[in-house]
Amino acid sequence: MTPSAPSPLHADLDPQTGELALTYDEAGMTAREADARAARLAGAIEADGTCACLVRVERSGGRSCGSCAERFAARMRAEPGVTDARASFHSGVLRVDYREGETSPEHLATTVRRLGVPTRDDEPDAAADGASWRREASFVVVAFVGLVGGLVAEWQGWTAVSWALYAVSYGFGGWYGARAGLDSLRHRTVDIDLLMILAALGALAIGAPFEGAMLLFLFSLSNTLQHVAIGRSRRAIEALMELRPDAAVIERNGAWVEVSVGEVRVGDVFRVGPGARMPLDGVVTSGRSEVDQASITGESVPVTKSVGDEVFGGTTVGGGALDVRVTKTADESAIARMIAMVEDAQSQKAETQRLIDRFEQPYALGVIAMTAVAIALPILGWGEAFEPAFYRAMTLMVAASPCALVISTPAAVLSAIAAAAKSGVLFKGGVTVEEAAKVRAVAFDKTGTLTAGETRLTDVVALGTLGEDELVALAAAVQARSEHHLARATVREAAARGLTVGAAEGFAAVAGRGVEAAVGGALVRIGNPAHSAGRRVENLDAALAEVERLRGQARTAVVVTETTASGERAVGVMAFADVLRPSAREVVAQLHALGVEHVAMLTGDTSAVGEAMGAEAGVDAVYADLLPEAKVALVRELEARYGGVAMVGDGVNDAPALAAATLGIAMGGAGTDVALETADVVLMADDLGKIPYLLRLSRRTRRTLAVNIAISLGAIVVMVATILGAGLALPLAVVGHEGSTVLVSLNGLRLLRATSR
Repeated sequence: MTPSAPSPLHADLDPQTGELALTYDEAGMTAREADARAARLAGAIEADGTCACLVRVERSGGRSCGSCAERFAARMRAEPGVTDARASFHSGVLRVDYREGETSPEHLATTVRRLGVPTRDDEPDAAADGASWRREASFVVVAFVGLVGGLVAEWQGWTAVSWALYAVSYGFGGWYGARAGLDSLRHRTVDIDLLMILAALGALAIGAPFEGAMLLFLFSLSNTLQHVAIGRSRRAIEALMELRPDAAVIERNGAWVEVSVGEVRVGDVFRVGPGARMPLDGVVTSGRSEVDQASITGESVPVTKSVGDEVFGGTTVGGGALDVRVTKTADESAIARMIAMVEDAQSQKAETQRLIDRFEQPYALGVIAMTAVAIALPILGWGEAFEPAFYRAMTLMVAASPCALVISTPAAVLSAIAAAAKSGVLFKGGVTVEEAAKVRAVAFDKTGTLTAGETRLTDVVALGTLGEDELVALAAAVQARSEHHLARATVREAAARGLTVGAAEGFAAVAGRGVEAAVGGALVRIGNPAHSAGRRVENLDAALAEVERLRGQARTAVVVTETTASGERAVGVMAFADVLRPSAREVVAQLHALGVEHVAMLTGDTSAVGEAMGAEAGVDAVYADLLPEAKVALVRELEARYGGVAMVGDGVNDAPALAAATLGIAMGGAGTDVALETADVVLMADDLGKIPYLLRLSRRTRRTLAVNIAISLGAIVVMVATILGAGLALPLAVVGHEGSTVLVSLNGLRLLRATSR
């Protein structure tokens, strides 16, 4: 891309080659922002006009609202222009992929309402959720009072009073279950709520009102506890939304005024004081302060920000004050994208959950059929009386209902997604959480992933009377006028050491060789060995020996010479490299400890550079001289050899390999639009240490799912066998059924504590 002044952004697409060229005004857009725009444009072109939108719907349905959601999503997929739809009534989110031009988000929202599902325009209301929970809890209390009162009245022989109290218990205990059951029938499904209502009515029909009331009380109690469990994981995610301030103090016409964040435009400057939250993303133009970025990146230590540094909306300013130029609107900020991504993740179910949802409907119908057989067979087959046969059949219906099985997956997966989000790790759905548990090989891109992605001065060898600091200051004086990445590294090192850099005169650059300028009356030359060729340079052999030694360590080395009246002399050698991240070797060791069989480094650099860096990082293999398409082929080869492969990259030039891997992990998503678009998992900070954490979390989630499913199925098998073999009473079946449901909910909720901090 070449900077151009005529317009802020202009794109040209060659229909023959498919090449997209982007020109932009560098005064209004950075190269990084232009790269992100280019990638988004390319993605939109490749998607052939396919767009996606999130529609917030009212949270509804009972325990088996997964089957209702799946049926509703299928009806949405049948709508004109819709290519895919995924719904979660637990989370209140519908994601729709559609063809632009054939439909629109507004029309889709209208369609949702036409199909009988209420929509909501606002973000989740914690106060409303709390009121809903308190209302459910009060219904449970009234149902319990009616149950106990009816039992006492029955003991006292007060028949009318006992039936009246049982009626109260039935009404309040079965209210939400009946609503959910009718709602499932409206979606043409049969769910667990309906089974429980039928079982309670059956108990009432044979003169066992206490058993029916007890069933509805315990069912409503466990339903309320389940909502609390799911609600906790959901609220942990929704807490992200509270990080965004509603207003910003910006400079308008020379005065500072407070406006809504929605009114702030790119290029505006806002001011934020000590202890306040950053309203929007931007670049610091004035001031210096520590900023707590834990809410976005998961970093536990505040980061110092000063002029030129990037900051993110939702982060907290420390003891200083900052003026910040806005680079993204409220809808495009890092926190807004995080919220949208996590909401979308809630609509993308884990493979286990999708399997259970598909299995639930035929299973529920099977339970009804089994109940009918359990009534008819004893009566018709061996002449058993109706009442005991019917009672046993109702008990079987309760025991065989898959309440615990249905809730076992969402309780765990939503908790894992919430815990990861609090640690700066964004999963793009439940299926991604499960996929991460399968990883047996990890491939790292080198530049910007295992390494810092920034050239640094790594070695300073003084050959004459100058010390190391004096050599760096001398070189920085010459290179301060150069834009070369090695020169910038020298200048940064001089500043980091606090050195005084003199003035240089007569600066000149020799293409492909080096630079030179006069400093303090002497001509200083800095460059590769070819820059000194053809001249008599004292001490050059010693300098060239150092160059060869440093090149053997995969460094780029330059010679510094100084020419005075007595002649030219080599005064030192400096070497540069893209250095390994401090945590890289430890992370590779942790991956091996976790049982990852193969850790590889992928790079487009030469073998010598790659091997040196790979040895330092401790990886198992280095694959060098790779073009993007070769990285894709290698990822597929590793996948064929090891099974699950995670590819870790920066989300821009590694996009094809990220997409090809079992699990694509993008680094630094807080500042990279493309990372949020391409990868399966986004690390909001450039912290390699999050990779072992996310693998541990996904494996723990998989173990939790296995335990939950075992508890659910085990409880059903044991209760059914006991009913048939020992005549287990209905109240005990109810306790076992609801107890297993509460147990798997609480077990899944434990994952909320699995943060990396």
